[in-house]
Amino acid sequence: MKILTVNENEAGQRLDKLLAKYLDKAPKSFLYKMLRKKNITLNQKKAAGSEKLRVGDEIRLFLSEETMENFSSPRKEASLSGSIPKPEIIYEDSHVLLLNKPAGLLSQKARPEDISLVEQLTSYLLESGQLRPEDLKSFRPGVCSRLDRNTSGLVAAGKTLAGLQALNHLIRTRSLGKYYRTVALGTIKESRRVEGWLRKNEKTNQVSVYPTEQKDSLYICTEYIPLQSLVLKGLPCTFLEIRLVTGRSHQIRAHLASLGHPLLGDPKYGNPKFNQYAAKDLGLHFQLLHAFRLEFPQLSGTLKELSGRKFTAPLPSVFDKILN
Repeated sequence: MKILTVNENEAGQRLDKLLAKYLDKAPKSFLYKMLRKKNITLNQKKAAGSEKLRVGDEIRLFLSEETMENFSSPRKEASLSGSIPKPEIIYEDSHVLLLNKPAGLLSQKARPEDISLVEQLTSYLLESGQLRPEDLKSFRPGVCSRLDRNTSGLVAAGKTLAGLQALNHLIRTRSLGKYYRTVALGTIKESRRVEGWLRKNEKTNQVSVYPTEQKDSLYICTEYIPLQSLVLKGLPCTFLEIRLVTGRSHQIRAHLASLGHPLLGDPKYGNPKFNQYAAKDLGLHFQLLHAFRLEFPQLSGTLKELSGRKFTAPLPSVFDKILN
């Protein structure tokens, strides 16, 4: 017999949903049969599977070890190579982590063998004792404000289910202020709020921006403020702060490029001469884009510790080379 005690990351879901995570290879018919025969009980009583779970509920599985092993996929945590860049922790509480992601690290894995920020996060929580290996059967920590692989800076991550849900709500309602810094081609003298429509080509992983709505396009809105005018190798350019109002794939990179202001080093949407300078003089072979600041609104409940606060991630050293 195995006893499962429902924790905060498991509460609020149906019993049958949780059982399907623990015994992920078992057919639903098997789970319901075990419930009918009282081989699986909830708080020592017969259950239907539709019950909503609460913290402290006790699930008893009167099943053999062999049966549970056959119906459970083995969980293998990826070994983290020392060559993989690790994020810096900017802030941490019982529900949330704010991390400074280095350029070159994926936010989420694209292939099974990838090591991403999520794996780094999971490894940290396991090593610090905040998560047990058996917890990963029913809950996985995750990142909520994803960045492109070669975009650096602040990422918000949920350590608990409540933290993930609260952060995702902030992002979905556009309540979380997300500010970036970059160097863009051209002289920009005034702050602007620009709108458009973005359509992604899934085959090429590239997006196009249009002034009016197109088939399968998504509305985008970007704000920018010029911080400093520069001249690099005879090319006029501007150090910018950007507020991401909507958060679409490649939005900042493609939106600025569509206005004639591609980002320094951007291989997809950039200017060849601008990028040649980035590669030759700075050793920069990807877009110079850094998620610099997160601003939280007034909050209560799960995210009350973040209420009204602002967090920044230090600019990568390449910015110093350019600005000085």
